[in-house]
Amino acid sequence: MNATLIPNRSRDVQVAEIGVNTLILRSRTWERLKFEIEYSRQRGTTANSFLIQADKKVLIDPPGESFTEIFLEQIAQHIDLTTLDYIVLGHVNPNRRATLKELLSLAPQVTLICSRPAANALKTAFPEWESHIQAVRSQDTLDLGQGHQLSFITVPTPRWADGLCTYDSATKILYTDKFFGAHICEDTLFDEDWKALDAERKYYFECLHAPQTKQVEVALDKLTVLGAKCYAPAHGPVVRYSLSRFTYDYRQWCQGQKSQELSVALLYASAYGNTAILANAIAQGLIENGINVESINCELTEPAEITRIVEACDGFIIGSPTLGGHAPTQVQTALGIVLSSAAKTKLAGVFGSYGWSGEAIDLLENKLKDANYRLGFETIRVRFSPTPFVLQQCQDAGASFAQNLKKTKKLRTSRQVVTETHVDRTEQAVGRIIGSLSVVTTRDRDHHKGILTSWISQATFNPPGIMIAIAQEQNADLMCHPGDKFVLNILKEGRNVRRYFSRQSSLGENPFAHLPTQTADNGCLILTEALAYLECTVQNQLQCGDRYLIYAVVDKGEVLEHEGVTAIEHRKSGSQY
Repeated sequence: MNATLIPNRSRDVQVAEIGVNTLILRSRTWERLKFEIEYSRQRGTTANSFLIQADKKVLIDPPGESFTEIFLEQIAQHIDLTTLDYIVLGHVNPNRRATLKELLSLAPQVTLICSRPAANALKTAFPEWESHIQAVRSQDTLDLGQGHQLSFITVPTPRWADGLCTYDSATKILYTDKFFGAHICEDTLFDEDWKALDAERKYYFECLHAPQTKQVEVALDKLTVLGAKCYAPAHGPVVRYSLSRFTYDYRQWCQGQKSQELSVALLYASAYGNTAILANAIAQGLIENGINVESINCELTEPAEITRIVEACDGFIIGSPTLGGHAPTQVQTALGIVLSSAAKTKLAGVFGSYGWSGEAIDLLENKLKDANYRLGFETIRVRFSPTPFVLQQCQDAGASFAQNLKKTKKLRTSRQVVTETHVDRTEQAVGRIIGSLSVVTTRDRDHHKGILTSWISQATFNPPGIMIAIAQEQNADLMCHPGDKFVLNILKEGRNVRRYFSRQSSLGENPFAHLPTQTADNGCLILTEALAYLECTVQNQLQCGDRYLIYAVVDKGEVLEHEGVTAIEHRKSGSQY
């Protein structure tokens, strides 16, 4: 029977046998342990550690510094630490390092076993430990004697790049670290009443794993072939009675995330963990509002994979710490990929943490604004560690981004290839109409605007006139009245000017910051890298369907480059750009 929670109950360590020669030491708190979103249900939590005492003795996953003192007092009652041979680490973070430091002072003979990324992090933080560290890979084994042979499985994810699970063939216990857990503190050790755990388990999954479902599915494929009879996670009850159901739930929850209609790429790097905490809070706001999140740790992800995700997503959010006044190289690489491959119609967001100046955040924001991206929430700047109030702001920002994304869905142009088998034949035929790729520049008082279009044709010889079809979101209000002025900049094939402009534009954006321009006689901007330009004055307009047809007289024009050809846009469908 489950225990009733007692808010004032002090922290303790619950010890029990869960297998032959195997103890669990559950460091327990009955109150909210930390301020991160994952603990917000306030059901307490446990930090589960495991001690296997065969011919060789191993401790798996010591707790963080919140429990260091009481944990060391309790484990000393069950083993002489000078006889401990190994400590296995499912992951490494600054919180756990404090306990490790104390353990190594009491057990200087011990060997730390972890994944290669964890080993690198430990060697950097504690170079004096190097001789104690043993990095393992998937399928490596460790024989403890008495039938206890440990197998190691690396399970990297964006949040825990150093993830490592451990399987004991003698007890058939799989030590799953961050998988199959829940933040709940009870006296009940196992999951007998597993149906009552459903809400906590799903919330834990959504907070920790929903943004990284691709990597979770890969981990599940690795873990389910082991034939485990018990899951021993880092948090919550030991899973014995609902093992098959819980595994099935993880599969279903992964599929549920991937089947969401809209997807957001969440790119970040994190030097001290603060930026990652912000990313997790933003992700939670997105997920709660029905958005699929693909979390990308830029330090671990190949550029080709970043490109694939950015091109396929409906919106993207990018975050960075500031190191020495700059964004990390990996974030700068990701930003370059975004600017070159993400359609300008995609909603964007920026966040980051810093210690003193925060230049990296300004860099991200300015580059995206200069490239004509629209931001889905006000840029988040956090100095040092985030507070509960800041994390709630991040979650709210994620929710706001989700709502803005849904509202603008019909206005976005997908960059995904539209195959002819999925397009109506009539639309295919209409799509074969081609046009000259051009940038139309307009002026609203002191603000200059520009839109990309190919919906232009010559309409009259005398006077020379053109016809252009524009939508309301293409600054129609600046060029649909008789007398309105604009410049038609006809682009040159092979010159990448188009990347600075989108099909839509809104007041306040500035795509001209990094382009050479000159002012035409009518006050609008000429792109000096264009093939030619025409200064035009609107004569008439007619609303037709979802577009305005604008007839304009050409007042003046000039060919800027006599060599080169006009950039042409080819389409496969007449139902979209």
